[in-house]
Amino acid sequence: MIPFNVPPLYGTEEERIHEAIQSHKICGDGEFTEKCHQWIENKTGCPKALLTTSCTHALEMAALLCRIQPDDEIIMPSYTFVSTANAFVLRGAKIVFVDIRPDTMNIDENLIESAITNKTRAIAPVHYAGVSCEMDTIMSIAQKYNLFVIEDAAQGVMSSYKGKALGAIGNFGCFSFHETKNYSMGEGGALLINDEKYIDEAEIIREKGTNRSQFWRGKVDKYRWIDFGSSYLPSELNAAYLYAQLEHDQEIYDNRMQSWNRYYVGLKDLQEDGKIDLPLIPDECTHNAHLFYIKVKDIEERQNLILYLKEKGVETVFHYIPLHTAPAGLKWGRFHGEDRYTTRESERLLRLPMYYNMPAEYTDQTIKAIKDFYVGNK
Repeated sequence: MIPFNVPPLYGTEEERIHEAIQSHKICGDGEFTEKCHQWIENKTGCPKALLTTSCTHALEMAALLCRIQPDDEIIMPSYTFVSTANAFVLRGAKIVFVDIRPDTMNIDENLIESAITNKTRAIAPVHYAGVSCEMDTIMSIAQKYNLFVIEDAAQGVMSSYKGKALGAIGNFGCFSFHETKNYSMGEGGALLINDEKYIDEAEIIREKGTNRSQFWRGKVDKYRWIDFGSSYLPSELNAAYLYAQLEHDQEIYDNRMQSWNRYYVGLKDLQEDGKIDLPLIPDECTHNAHLFYIKVKDIEERQNLILYLKEKGVETVFHYIPLHTAPAGLKWGRFHGEDRYTTRESERLLRLPMYYNMPAEYTDQTIKAIKDFYVGNK
């Protein structure tokens, strides 16, 4: 069976973890955590990055920093993972879902303004598949109505919009380093802080509400409980595992891009024949080959294709069930306007195997199996 995902492993992870162990500091904020912070800051241009235990926790920290209150409204797409909404629901906020664009599966920037009310506090764009939302329009709307922008860039590490790194455009950005992502620490994430006035507060929230980070830098003579917070620091062992991959970021990027391009070229004739749709990358976007998907006719065809590919030894999966149709989404959110594309397009989308160092023959075998399915279903 060709697996859908294999967690990235460059080969130097054990060496870096051993170094962390030998340093006699395996809790958070050691040497490797700092190296990861510097990598993110250098790559994105954000003033401050903080590793977290997950992208979910990075989103929760962003909600805390925005001081989201009960009954505030947050605008986001329904086609996203539950963490995007949960971060704000935990603060008592209401989620306002708007439709997506069928070409990129991202929030339709032209529908955001009509969803704004006097309770709206933030917009949470989600960069699906590492392809940016239309951020110029979103930032303009946010500035007009004095709203926060929290980028869910879980899939967007090493992607950009008009030359600007994803996660470094809004007030806050959130990365994921889960085992399914391009660069991984097993479970993990990062908060990107793009307004320097929030740095001290973010460090306090991340350190259980204390000013411990300032103490270790010698800025205060003792650390105390300052504000609310929690323990959002990942282990130094996780950071060491991640840094082993960040040291070889471009090599991993290039390898994944080869697989992505191989899929695209190999399946293009099916798109030209009107059998499937392939991902679209807008000219202003640079993506990171995070995932490769195809879109088929409908949910029935997708299920038949999944079963066929499984018989041929290829593991494939679909993605999110739109949040506004889920029990929690019905309870804590509402869909603004017409669900023209969210449900329909989500039911057409199928993700293909995609991971670092995936053998080219696996890609070719998957392409052949998909083509065989359509030849047999003319």
